[in-house]
Amino acid sequence: MLASVIGAKLVRSSIPIVTLALFSLVVRPVVGQAPAYRAPRTANGKPNLNGIWQAITTANWDIQGHGARPGPRPDFGAAFFVPPGLGVVEGEEIPYLPAAASKKKENAANWLKLDPEVKCYMPGVPRATYMPYPFQIVQSEKNIVISYQFAGAVRVINMGSPTEAPADSWMGWSNGRWEGDTLVVDVTSQNEDTWFDRAGNFHSEALHVVERYTPRSPDILTYEATIEDPKVFSRPWKISMPLYRHVEKNALLVESNCVEFADEILYGHLRKQPSK
Repeated sequence: MLASVIGAKLVRSSIPIVTLALFSLVVRPVVGQAPAYRAPRTANGKPNLNGIWQAITTANWDIQGHGARPGPRPDFGAAFFVPPGLGVVEGEEIPYLPAAASKKKENAANWLKLDPEVKCYMPGVPRATYMPYPFQIVQSEKNIVISYQFAGAVRVINMGSPTEAPADSWMGWSNGRWEGDTLVVDVTSQNEDTWFDRAGNFHSEALHVVERYTPRSPDILTYEATIEDPKVFSRPWKISMPLYRHVEKNALLVESNCVEFADEILYGHLRKQPSK
């Protein structure tokens, strides 16, 4: 009986202590929050994004969440299977219009024949960002140049007054601006001959992409792209992912000229057949 009374007193007396302890755990992180990261500056005072960057995702295989899938040929075994991934599409849904959804399925079923990547065509925006190859950002006061290892693709981001493209092109027309530490790039005038991934996700020539590059730490950028195409999608949608800096001492873009590897696919049918 005595023991139970003493135990009850201890429990009652410990309640304020536990409450205070929990309160301190909740409050302490808020009081001690670290300030937002501020990126180093270039000579003109803008955030310094110079460097070689790369996405580490499976988005080039499929921008939506997906399981592992077999590769293009059974005799390749596990050498070229599709790696599983969580996806980079916010909300997981790509809002295709009905006719466009049917075309996407057709593309997926015939991706090895139809995917522009197989033919070494320049990948367009945003796909160039998350292909499994690095790219380099070079800043100047007037423009920003992004060079991609795949297919030698390059684009110039105009940082002055917005300009219009003279014609559609593979990598489109890029006008940029700064919003705080975020580089915002408005991309228009892309042709309709690029895809978003190997899963057959596609767009029309009406594609409009707004990219956002935000420094998170010295070696990480947050990349976001809002995608709008009224001919293919019922509403705008977004992808996002981190980009990682290559920090090797000898980091550089290595020439990756894949055109010669696509000769048979592109021109094999033109080869003169031997006479029988």
